[in-house]
Amino acid sequence: MTVKEVLRAHTAAHEDASAETKGQGGHAPSVAPATVAAGRASQELGVRRAEFELAVHLGLIAVTGAPGGGRPRVHEDEIARLREQPGFPDALAERVRTVGTAQAAALLDIAPARFTRLARAGCVSPVTFYLNRYRAVVWLYLADELAAFAAREPELLAGRTPPGMRTMLESGADWRARNWRSQRIDRLLDRTTDPWARTAVQASALDPVQLAEVVDDPYERAYLVRVRPEPVFGRPGSMAAREAMAELMLADDPDEILWRRVNLTLELDSAREDRPAPRPGDDGGARATPPARTGARPRAVRPAPAAEPAAPPACTGASRPAAVGRTTRKGLLARLGWRGRGAG
Repeated sequence: MTVKEVLRAHTAAHEDASAETKGQGGHAPSVAPATVAAGRASQELGVRRAEFELAVHLGLIAVTGAPGGGRPRVHEDEIARLREQPGFPDALAERVRTVGTAQAAALLDIAPARFTRLARAGCVSPVTFYLNRYRAVVWLYLADELAAFAAREPELLAGRTPPGMRTMLESGADWRARNWRSQRIDRLLDRTTDPWARTAVQASALDPVQLAEVVDDPYERAYLVRVRPEPVFGRPGSMAAREAMAELMLADDPDEILWRRVNLTLELDSAREDRPAPRPGDDGGARATPPARTGARPRAVRPAPAAEPAAPPACTGASRPAAVGRTTRKGLLARLGWRGRGAG
């Protein structure tokens, strides 16, 4: 090969390499941040898969949707951020450590029966559940939250049960499912600023009859099903678990049902102001829910309905806050057609 041929070959190779590293217009293309699958991320973070999924649910780990709608993935810079935190990896694992009733009672140094009474009274809230061999719901609690409760309410761990709580428990009250629903809804709301998606989250706590009374437009109800955010991971796999989840998601107390109907109405008003729900034959003019990286709290939205209190007055001794003002509440109740229906 002559010197000229060598030079021509070198020049051609250099031009090919330049063309590969440049986009249209002669600029180097932007490189998307590297991501890894959930299984790989949990290994690098030193937590089990169930712990990883709970950390995502709690907003401790930010994930991003995969191209084409695949399983969510984790940016490598997010893994690096978590690995640089003090106490890694034990600190992250401790923040998502869950315990059942027996372990929770031992952690608080009380009898399991007393812990069950505290949980039924709403003093502590379960974060997740599983079905045992008899298909009964077994609630799990964050160890961190139990420790915080013990420091905050030490008088509830010893001595006689307060009269208000005793009366509540004797009437058969059980706030465990209600508190789980409330926290689940709050965390799903944290992940989106889209008005229709937020409306769909509120709607998920009402059965079809209740929902139809508040959202009388069938096209709007269909749209709420389409845009409803779901947990990123950890959806129950078995049929029994899915049935249990579907049952637990629905508000079952008259007071809670009213609370959810009011919040749904307020969110629905906001969604209708933002854009109408699509109708058959629409050309896609109604915007779809914008994809968002989950885990971190999104930007602020307009003032939303008040969140449901995490514990009833019998546990905290505080009066129950109103969801809305007296005038607004009265107007909403008229719109809802609420008549107390047996208290529900």
